[in-house]
Amino acid sequence: MPAQHSRYRWFVVVVFFFFMLLHQTDKLMIGSLQVQISNDFKISNTEWGLVNSGALIVATILYPIWGYLYDRFSRTRLLSLASLIWGSTTWLNAIVKTFGGFLVTRASTGIDDSSYPGLYTLIADYFGPNIRGKVYGVLQLAQPIGYLVGMILALMVAPAIGGWRSVFYITGSLGLVIALLIFFGVKEMPRGKAEPEFENMTEMQTFKFSWTEARDIFKKKTMWFVFLQGFAGVFPWNVITYFFFAYLERERGYDANGILFTMAPVILILAGGYFLGGALGDAAFKRTNKGRILVSIIGVLLGAVFIFLALNTPTENRNQFFVFMCLTAIFMPLSSANVIATVYDVTVPEVRSTAQAVEYFIENAGAAFAPILTGLIADAIDLKTAILLICTVAWGLCFLFYIGAIFTIDRDSHNLREQMTERAKSMNAN
Repeated sequence: MPAQHSRYRWFVVVVFFFFMLLHQTDKLMIGSLQVQISNDFKISNTEWGLVNSGALIVATILYPIWGYLYDRFSRTRLLSLASLIWGSTTWLNAIVKTFGGFLVTRASTGIDDSSYPGLYTLIADYFGPNIRGKVYGVLQLAQPIGYLVGMILALMVAPAIGGWRSVFYITGSLGLVIALLIFFGVKEMPRGKAEPEFENMTEMQTFKFSWTEARDIFKKKTMWFVFLQGFAGVFPWNVITYFFFAYLERERGYDANGILFTMAPVILILAGGYFLGGALGDAAFKRTNKGRILVSIIGVLLGAVFIFLALNTPTENRNQFFVFMCLTAIFMPLSSANVIATVYDVTVPEVRSTAQAVEYFIENAGAAFAPILTGLIADAIDLKTAILLICTVAWGLCFLFYIGAIFTIDRDSHNLREQMTERAKSMNAN
């Protein structure tokens, strides 16, 4: 790969990192604003769950549409459009004055939340299979760091500049800036360019979206296990994102400073867990096609164990609670980058956005109702029970689904490499 191109691809990573960082800040800081917004509109836990489920439902519906568009048209132009939508809908969410208006405009922010498949598939065409896990791990650092930035904006900046609406204006404006940066600064890459079979080719055949290849996604047994774990695996993330700060404040007695100084280190460790998971997955993948799955199994198993220990720690023992939350944060994200890389280890380049979008659709089809379910359990019992029950059950199911994928990944990965080899031979012959 020419040095100039090698440097440029890391520029693309930087641009997408900031897109994800600021977008995740905008998306996730609402969890830290729960008490402020709930008090403003005088709503219950169940109504709060409905607010967050609305955006998730919209994103779920639009995932297949975004995936299809990314496989048919320019991913860079569509990502720029997604950023424009992000900025605009966040501004609308800040303007409305009634709970009904807030509910509707918050749901509209889900339009751009389903835009990530195009980003990940474009990166897959800049970086080959043996390094993708690490790159995705770097990009996914943006999610917990965005969570941390959002927490700081919510707990420290918002009270100082006029409340939660003011920080929405800030993050919405940044979305408009990023839209321009992607539109003018990021180049489209031929689909499949980074596959090892095409490494030395100067001219690339254009692989176009095919309904036949799209249907073949569902013939790969590994994808079914990926879909099933996705359905269960996002439940804990949504529960923790939208309810954990209220749990700390209301049931463990933390004030704003206590929340910040407890959760900031935990979130930074969580960020490191994304990269660690991607790096371990790449290293294990070089030894066996099962490598990424094995790393994912370790992550969900130990994540469930440590969050169980954390939430059952007595409220007065804050140091022990902190230690167990740090351990949870190490293991909780290990599977994230590996799941994305696994999808691309078994699907052809021209339908990868669609495959990823279907996976996210199935994830959100269940997870969209996680906030509502959590709110109902919390109102009936308490937040601790809601968080603990959903997290441990969901990760237990993920463990079982990953075990299933161990028995299918070798065949599906081998079939993809054979297909890429045949395409390379055909191009050389022409």
